[in-house]
Amino acid sequence: MYVLDYLETGNPSDRHFEHRNQPLVQGVGVKYLSLLEAIPLPAVRVEIFERIDLGPHSKVKHIIHVSYDDLTSVARSNLPEALKRVVAENEKLYTEFFNIAEPINIRLHALELLPGVGKKTMKTILEERESRRFENFADIKERVKIDPIKTVVERIIKEMVGGEKYYLFIRPRERTAGEVYLGYLERLHGELL
Repeated sequence: MYVLDYLETGNPSDRHFEHRNQPLVQGVGVKYLSLLEAIPLPAVRVEIFERIDLGPHSKVKHIIHVSYDDLTSVARSNLPEALKRVVAENEKLYTEFFNIAEPINIRLHALELLPGVGKKTMKTILEERESRRFENFADIKERVKIDPIKTVVERIIKEMVGGEKYYLFIRPRERTAGEVYLGYLERLHGELL
């Protein structure tokens, strides 16, 4: 988890009563990009953008999933930078998304859900990957003329905020009628294991 905000005295406006008057950490998970809240262990200090292992020797306990609306303003403002770090660290995984993205229906391709990718850019991506698979972000940037990290991060944030019809990366917390989760992260993690 990357730390987005550390509230040393808690968050008085948190909807979870136990988080109102004790130290609280808000963060984003690295593998499936879940928004999380946790309580740091006693006498443990954490830093913004610190990467905390959530395994048995973690610095935090009582980890719960939260929604974008639950994030503090500090956490929201730090989210893009934390996601840039996650996407950059997982370059192989997100590069592979550009290699395997498929049409959603006869009128819409998954690539078109990325901010700044319209029909023309989508066609360029498809033509380029047909001639040779993308190897990394620099390859995508050079051949397609888009910033893949920025584009993917913007899409992830849109999905975290919610209200989308299609979700490429983030599983909607509470699905409403008409929302479609495409599950690319699960597919990518499965293919790259």
